[in-house]
Amino acid sequence: MEILGLSSSQSQSGSFALVLGEEAGNRRLPIIIGMFEAQAIAIEIEKITPNRPMTHDLFSSFAKSFGFMVEEIVVSDLREGVFYAKIVCSDGVKTREIDARPSDAIAIGLRFGVPIYTYENILSEAGIVLSDYSDEEKERESTVRKANKSRSEEERLKNTSSEQLKTMLDEALGKEDYERAAKIRDELNRRN
Repeated sequence: MEILGLSSSQSQSGSFALVLGEEAGNRRLPIIIGMFEAQAIAIEIEKITPNRPMTHDLFSSFAKSFGFMVEEIVVSDLREGVFYAKIVCSDGVKTREIDARPSDAIAIGLRFGVPIYTYENILSEAGIVLSDYSDEEKERESTVRKANKSRSEEERLKNTSSEQLKTMLDEALGKEDYERAAKIRDELNRRN
């Protein structure tokens, strides 16, 4: 799944609709979230650095300083109209799943640049199928997808060791994936 949009909720005052979309499909999963969580997600999407760290930034710093990495976010359940999520993290040895609200899990996942998943049964039950939408809307979603992918890739590179980056650079050059190689090179240069 990928984040396609964040807008004021028409149904609940003071709430926002976070719209997730299938990467290779036309189903959308709208999740109603609170104002503060929407702000935390928007700040990270826009790469705005607040004066003081927000709670999700604190979680990220805390986890990284103790060697824990978030691997993925899973919107794992839907019960009585309420979504549930798991933050899948690892210390390199053990993998653990932490229960979370989807809004918090996604805000944290954005800070680690990790993928967001859900299950078919959740998409079947709560997903909205877009069959008639304009070329303009398709183009806008395509632009959002590319920007999200680029930001996720940059975040993953920031969280990768220099040794691993050098290995990844060699692999990218071997595959003649020069665009990826350039991004890896830029990250290595930024560190020097």
